[in-house]
Amino acid sequence: MGESNTSGKGIKIGLIGGSGLADAMRAQTEGVRHEVETPFGRPSDAIIETAWDGLPVYFLSRHGAGHLLGPSQIPFRANIFALKQLGVTHIIASGAVGSLREEFKPRDLVIPDQVIDKTYRRAGTFFEKAAVHVEFAEPFCPVLRRILIEEGASNVSGEPSANSVKVHGRGCYVCMEGPAFSTRAESLMHRLWGGDLIGMTAMPEAKLAREAEMSYALVALVTDFDCWRRAAGPKPGAPAAVPEQHEPAALLKEIIANLQAATDNGIRLIRQAVARIAASGELQAQLAASPAQRALQLAIWSDKSRIPADDVQLLAPLWMKYFEKAAELPAVVQGDAAPARQAHPT
Repeated sequence: MGESNTSGKGIKIGLIGGSGLADAMRAQTEGVRHEVETPFGRPSDAIIETAWDGLPVYFLSRHGAGHLLGPSQIPFRANIFALKQLGVTHIIASGAVGSLREEFKPRDLVIPDQVIDKTYRRAGTFFEKAAVHVEFAEPFCPVLRRILIEEGASNVSGEPSANSVKVHGRGCYVCMEGPAFSTRAESLMHRLWGGDLIGMTAMPEAKLAREAEMSYALVALVTDFDCWRRAAGPKPGAPAAVPEQHEPAALLKEIIANLQAATDNGIRLIRQAVARIAASGELQAQLAASPAQRALQLAIWSDKSRIPADDVQLLAPLWMKYFEKAAELPAVVQGDAAPARQAHPT
């Protein structure tokens, strides 16, 4: 493991690896293995602490070892809470997506700027015994997004060539529940809504990161055109084509074929972004000032003195600093203890 960054203004980067990228990153990551307990159970997998270019980095596989957790089974709250307990301040996540637009081609990377949440089976907040309303108009950190976009513009594959990768600086991510892929009618509807990408894991992950006051950005790996896109029909005057026969496995074959290339591109981009952050005190200062870092400042609408003391203590890593005034502390709350965790070298 590399040396810790002692001048990084407290910046600690969490990397959440999705389909494809998680396995590749796990194979490349050695360091201290944290087995973390949270009020919401254990996270998807152990969190590996290492350093890239001197900057502390914490890696978590979203779907767990062996990709055993489907989208609806991912312990999103435990994942984000565990990273918070370890001191993570900023998250760069990755995930495979389908494209809803011609311009977003398989193997491209997209840094989304908006999200539409269609999930309905997942707990979407940490705060069940208080009214907490975080602002979420811009769901992704503008500073992290800018760094990723600028690194993408510098061409993560080097000089322009047939192997160059396209990094798109915007896109609206539609998050569906899954695990089945969309029907064609749904896919066309998502396009009408203004969606550019379709995926299954960005929510409630991004929303929970905001509640935990961690800046969050996503690198979306385009693996396929979703099922809205049909093959082109015959040219005018040409003989009528045989009606298209749907191959049930066609979409899955396309995804699998493109996932590895998109994964390689994504890892290069994320590594370059982290290296740039590590080398720039100015960027670290900008990241430390990201709006998400103060998301709860005005978001706790409940009378703090009436929030159950046990709940204040349970969620101490998230909000204890806002209960500093003695008058706002419910009786019996003492200190800022977090659930125990274990760490050992990998």
